[in-house]
Amino acid sequence: MADLNAVAKRLHNVSPDPVELTFDDGSTGVFRLDWTEFFQREFRAEGCRDDVDDDATYRFVTSEDNERVLVARRESEDDDWSVVGSVVEASAA
Repeated sequence: MADLNAVAKRLHNVSPDPVELTFDDGSTGVFRLDWTEFFQREFRAEGCRDDVDDDATYRFVTSEDNERVLVARRESEDDDWSVVGSVVEASAA
């Protein structure tokens, strides 16, 4: 079986402690993941942002080719998910 995505593994290993993420556009943020899971190579997680006053929920998933961890944001249960970008680096906050 092919390797798991390195960024996804880091997110999973640091969780539930806060994790600092760097996105593909160069922006950064600190997140706390409520849950993470792997299903074979596919990674999924959900959490919130810790470094700003933000009530949105964030969802993390690996891309189909397993090369990227994509991030989407949702303001409330009634809203649709909007893609934020992809994570290029993750480290313990």
